[in-house]
Amino acid sequence: MEGSPQVVEIGPEEADVRIGAGALLLDVREPEEWEAGRAPAALHLPLGRLADSTDQLPPDRPIVVICRVGGRSAAATSFLTGAGFDAVNLAGGMHAWAAADLPVVTADGSPGTVA
Repeated sequence: MEGSPQVVEIGPEEADVRIGAGALLLDVREPEEWEAGRAPAALHLPLGRLADSTDQLPPDRPIVVICRVGGRSAAATSFLTGAGFDAVNLAGGMHAWAAADLPVVTADGSPGTVA
């Protein structure tokens, strides 16, 4: 889309490094996907609620955005970048995260799945 901010994409390993250095991992999937499995440090904010909920995000902290395969998180990243946030998209989403052997857990910390 003309006029949209350029979406920077990173892989799961780089995302893990950035999260370890203090970046926020923002999961924009739907609630049922979130319940099935998530990255342990993620904040859940479904894409449909993002525009009305940016006040829940730290304005001075880098954000790594994730969804299931990368499409919704790319849209969220574009929106956030346009709103002045320092945001990047995790290319490949939770599927790439899990394929990189990074943890996927449920609410109680037991192993989760990517739905």
